[in-house]
Amino acid sequence: MAVTSEATTVWNGTLFEGSGTVSLDSSKAASLPVNWQARAEGSESVTTPEELLGAAHASCFTMQFSNMLTEAGSPPESIQTTAAVTFQPGTGITGSHLLVSATVPGISEADFERIANEAKATCPVSQALAGIPLTIEASLA
Repeated sequence: MAVTSEATTVWNGTLFEGSGTVSLDSSKAASLPVNWQARAEGSESVTTPEELLGAAHASCFTMQFSNMLTEAGSPPESIQTTAAVTFQPGTGITGSHLLVSATVPGISEADFERIANEAKATCPVSQALAGIPLTIEASLA
């Protein structure tokens, strides 16, 4: 069965002077502020489309990696993934870099690296991001 997920943005004003909020369908109480300045210059208190894309990429990869490790006979104890999505004003999104640390008892470094790269290539969000470079640094904790 297909599942459709939704998020809604309400924007007021022009691109450079305006601002808006993003609401996630699954979290009625969450309303995240967005604006151009945060997107172009960074911010610790205002989100960006790239931060939201990073959240999607990190969570999708982590679920795929967990499943692939389990199917290979090495279920993980824990996986932590950060996705760093880069935005260049005037160019667009230029890449997503996955930084992964995992505790996986009994797995060899070679198998761990191979499965991490397979998970990067096959998670649905990675596939949706096929138009940009996707890189990974994965290490056993």
